[in-house]
Amino acid sequence: MTDLDQSYHYNVIRRAIDLIDATDSDLPLDDLAGEMGMSPAHFQRLFSAWVGVSPKRYRQYLALGHARTLLAERFTTLEAAQAAGLSGSGRLHDLFLRWEAMSPGEFARRGAGLSIRYGWFDSPFGEALAMGTDRGLCGLAFASEIGREAAMTDLRARWPEADYAEDPAAIAPWVKAGFSGRGEARLHMIGPPFGIKVWEALLNIPSGHVTTYSEIARAIGHPRAVRAVGTAVGRNPVSLLIPCHRALRKSGGLGGYHWGLPVKRAMLARESAQAEG
Repeated sequence: MTDLDQSYHYNVIRRAIDLIDATDSDLPLDDLAGEMGMSPAHFQRLFSAWVGVSPKRYRQYLALGHARTLLAERFTTLEAAQAAGLSGSGRLHDLFLRWEAMSPGEFARRGAGLSIRYGWFDSPFGEALAMGTDRGLCGLAFASEIGREAAMTDLRARWPEADYAEDPAAIAPWVKAGFSGRGEARLHMIGPPFGIKVWEALLNIPSGHVTTYSEIARAIGHPRAVRAVGTAVGRNPVSLLIPCHRALRKSGGLGGYHWGLPVKRAMLARESAQAEG
């Protein structure tokens, strides 16, 4: 399946999410397919190709209550995950992730002296903006909910003194690895020290699992800093690969998501289906 196919599939699923949210009860397959302008057989094949389960099963993963189910059944205690070696090996498929963090002094320079290359890519969750230095990807934003201009403005504002050049070919191998779950994706984590600690903790959450903001706060040694952790999770610049979508409220609520809650729900649903498979 090509990246373009996956992006098209997400756009269909995004429309389906809107329809599911607006409907009190489950829609029959025929009705849901009709609303998507497809035959039931085509619609079923599309969904199965995207996540490997039927539309009916996938709708269960998209349900708003699914976050509570994940907390009950697939909650990750971060110290246990790290001790068991789940970090990295628990990623999608055989993705190998390397990362390094910018020093506090470098971060304080607001990107001065950094050369950042960027490009637009089709992804499983709609159009994505990727940015990277010579050390790895430093930004990954999803534009399906907020638009291209807002995504670009958001990422560039994080490192305003950097030099930017459109050069998708320079970062394409890392982006392709990240979206496919195969190969090596390098990350260059640029942020304040507290934020980087939070992002490191997120890297310990295996695909198909979730944790809570309070659990992250405890794991990094700041159990009372739940609000600050939530802010740092929301400021994660490398979405999906640093999996902030796997952080939930203790109550089982989805919490926020910087690039739009429909994207977060689709990410969790897709990973849940792949974990089941």
